Amino acid sequence: MSAVFTVLVVDDDFHVADLHRRQVDEVPGFRALEPVGTLAAARSALSSTVVDLVLVDVYLPDGSGLDLLRSIDTDAFVLSAASDSGTVRRAMRSGALAYLIKPFGAGVLAERLQAYARSRNVLDERSTLDQEAVERAFRILHAGDSGGASPSRAATAALVLEQLVPGQERSAAEVATAIGVSRATAQRYLAQLAADGTVAMQLRYGAAGRPEHRYVRR
Repeated sequence: MSAVFTVLVVDDDFHVADLHRRQVDEVPGFRALEPVGTLAAARSALSSTVVDLVLVDVYLPDGSGLDLLRSIDTDAFVLSAASDSGTVRRAMRSGALAYLIKPFGAGVLAERLQAYARSRNVLDERSTLDQEAVERAFRILHAGDSGGASPSRAATAALVLEQLVPGQERSAAEVATAIGVSRATAQRYLAQLAADGTVAMQLRYGAAGRPEHRYVRR
C-alpha cells in the first residue's frame, strides 16, 4: 500500500488556507489536516499529530513562519506573497524545501507535492543511500525549477535523458525506476526524444511475447 503524506497548512487568511487545504486533498497520496493560522496553533498541532509536510506562510499574527521552520524537525514548503530575495534566502537557510510566491497557478502546488512524494519514495526505499540516490532525490524534488512555460515537463525530459548513456540500452521501465516516475510517463518522454533524433529506439526480441523497446543516446 502506498504511503499517504499528512500535510499541515499554516496561514492566517482563512480563504487562502482553505484553498490550499483543498488543493492538497485533491492530490492522490496526500491528506490535509484542518488549517491553522498562528505559530502557536501550528506548534500545538505538530506536537500532537505526525505531520510529513508543513505549508507555511511567512507573515503570521504571532511571528514569522520562518521561525517555525527553524524550530521543527518536519519537511516544509513556504507559501508566501513575500518575494524579496532576503526572505527567500532566509527561508532556504531555515530549511524550506520549496518556496512558492502567492498567488500561484492552480497546478503549481500539485506538481510540487507530486515531486515531493517521488523524492520521498527514493529516500525511503532503503535505509542506506548511495550518492546517485541522493542526487536523484534532489533532482526530483526540484524538477519544476528549469523555467519556461512548462518547467516540470522540461525538467522531466532532462531527467529521462540523463539516464541514457551512449552505447548503453535502457528500457522505459528502467528509466522510470531510476527517476521516480511511472513507466507510461518515461515511455512518453522517450518516444519524444526518439522522434526528435536525440535517442535511438531499438527492439529486443525475447523468447516469447511482444518485443521490448530499448533506448540508447545517440
